[in-house]
Amino acid sequence: MTNEGNLAEVSNGIPVIKQTAQGQTSQEWEIFKEAGNALNQLVLGQSNLVDRLLIALLADGHLLVEGAPGLAKTRAVKSLASVVQGSFHRIQFTPDLLPSDLTGTDIYQPTDGSFHFQRGPLFHNIVLADEINRAPAKVQSALLEAMAERQITVGKTSHVLPPLFLVMATQNPIEQEGTYPLPEAQMDRFLLHVKVNYPAAAVEREVLHLARKEALEILDNDQSPAQLSSFLTPEVVDIARKQVLSIHLSPSVEEYIVQLVLATRHPDSYHADLKGMIEYGASPRGTISLERAARANAWLAGRDYVSPDDVQSVVHDVLRHRIIVSFSAEAEGVNSDLCIDRLLTQVPVT
Repeated sequence: MTNEGNLAEVSNGIPVIKQTAQGQTSQEWEIFKEAGNALNQLVLGQSNLVDRLLIALLADGHLLVEGAPGLAKTRAVKSLASVVQGSFHRIQFTPDLLPSDLTGTDIYQPTDGSFHFQRGPLFHNIVLADEINRAPAKVQSALLEAMAERQITVGKTSHVLPPLFLVMATQNPIEQEGTYPLPEAQMDRFLLHVKVNYPAAAVEREVLHLARKEALEILDNDQSPAQLSSFLTPEVVDIARKQVLSIHLSPSVEEYIVQLVLATRHPDSYHADLKGMIEYGASPRGTISLERAARANAWLAGRDYVSPDDVQSVVHDVLRHRIIVSFSAEAEGVNSDLCIDRLLTQVPVT
């Protein structure tokens, strides 16, 4: 795909967004916009989840989605796969799963006495790790290592994963019996931790109509993929990611991001009420993730600069799994979201 007509210039090898008279961005932005509209038609009432999927794709990160069963978590990532020109695989995590069930394994070939590597489901562009907290620690570690290193090692050989690689892991907050909670250090590997809630009554009626329509299509053997003029090819995603990194981030907004993260580590320095509420704050990886997510949010909005509103829009999903609330605060019903709410009121926008 050639994109010379869509870019104003190239700075340090990074394509810069070209602004039109209407303030729109490049052709890649138009494709992402069309993909987002298609996803919102396929996944009703979960526009926030759709936005977070696109932000994770643009920021080259992964997301953990938490919500009760039946809230379209699986449907959302399958719908994303339908608008991305790439492969998709769903892995149902169970207690008897082995790391090799994810990574693949060496298969002995008796004909010539050699070993042949058979790739596992991680060698796909989009991977759904369904109910990740139901698999033991070794399996979770194999997945999270692949997410961080973008490669897996079997024996003495390392195998590189596809450049376009997104993992969406889900977990059910209701049933905790027989689960293996993710350690905080591993949770930090996720760019976003998204919580999904029940839809409104009006949206639920639309869900009924959509489900009935799709049931009829299945009976009529008329299951057609998403109809888009352009799909999110790996080339489009790569150019869009470079454009996201090229948009303007002012020193004041950069300082705001840093101060928000620092406030999670020293909350009592900002307000007396926050003293003792947070046991451990976000790591530097949280700072990087907040900046990348804010950039992606601004780009999706069609702007060539990051505003404090972009930071505030994504800060809960970026930091909620990176903050450990103290035992005393938790006993009083305080969670990480409430801590972030209070920090937002105390950390000034410079």
